[in-house]
Amino acid sequence: MVPKSEKRFIRLNLITIVVTLLLILAGGIVRSTGSGMGCPDWPKCFDRYIPPTSVSQLPPGYKEKYVAERLAKNERFAKTLDKMGKGHLADSIRHDESILMPETFNAAKTWTEYLNRLMGATTGFLLLGLTVLSFTYKSKAKRIIVLSVLNLVVVGFQAWLGSIVVSTNLMPWIVTIHMLFALVILGILVYTYNYAVQLDKQPTVIMGKLLWLKGLIFSAIVLTVIQIILGTEVREAIDAISKQLLYNARHSWVSKVGELFTYHRDLAILVLILNVVIYKVVKDKFNGRAIALRVGSAIGIVLIIQLVTGLLLSNFALPPYAQAMHILFSTLLFSLQYYLYLLVYRTDTYKQQD
Repeated sequence: MVPKSEKRFIRLNLITIVVTLLLILAGGIVRSTGSGMGCPDWPKCFDRYIPPTSVSQLPPGYKEKYVAERLAKNERFAKTLDKMGKGHLADSIRHDESILMPETFNAAKTWTEYLNRLMGATTGFLLLGLTVLSFTYKSKAKRIIVLSVLNLVVVGFQAWLGSIVVSTNLMPWIVTIHMLFALVILGILVYTYNYAVQLDKQPTVIMGKLLWLKGLIFSAIVLTVIQIILGTEVREAIDAISKQLLYNARHSWVSKVGELFTYHRDLAILVLILNVVIYKVVKDKFNGRAIALRVGSAIGIVLIIQLVTGLLLSNFALPPYAQAMHILFSTLLFSLQYYLYLLVYRTDTYKQQD
């Protein structure tokens, strides 16, 4: 029987996974509505814990003040990059003229970004609680403690990186790194959840070898991560195009991205084919009640939604709701694929006795 303390950890871990996915959805809404600079400072918003609702509530000279603060923070970040031998990245920050452009106050964008930050803070507190509860495994599964503490450190770094995203006025490569660390956080959460659930269970035993199935799932995970990176870069290219066109002619933005969008679209077809093959193999090898089959079915549903939102984005002038859903389901796809990999990895193969 699983102790109550371990049940609490497993339950909170699952809740944290769901809230982290909702945080990514909130980030997608911020991105799709152009609200990323709705709060020009961090962690406060216009120097307030509760953001303003009108221009009259803004501090005097706020535009010049926040531009000056951003420049000072970016110079510190650039010096850090110099010390790391990344002088070209440091120079790109120092010479980015968009950082000098103050954001015009927009109450809707400000509150959209503020709610995103509240969701981020909630996720941080959940991860802190998860780290505390992880010590219930100190005598039987210390890796859960180590990974929970590590995830808390990663979240702290992610929060700092979020402040850099704001100070650099959404500099593209920093946004991409920010997204990749979100996947790291999700990956650790999925691992600790699965490890805790399977700790007192006997491994599933099936007929047939699984090595090549593990290889297929691992390849699918890698392709999904590449797809997410390409998708982030497509979005960054569209941001640049929209600014050049002064946010007019929205229907033409996707067509102007070029080969990057073509790679993203074609790779999506490969991801679909690979996951169909994986589902067929999982269905053949696992019985109808196996959780691996249910996860495989969930992956199929997520892929369909991904394809539909992708078609909406490319053919209907990038509707904001489709952008947010596309980001959410790409990360959900990664989480489910990784969970399936962990399930299959722990499955034993029946060996007939001589």
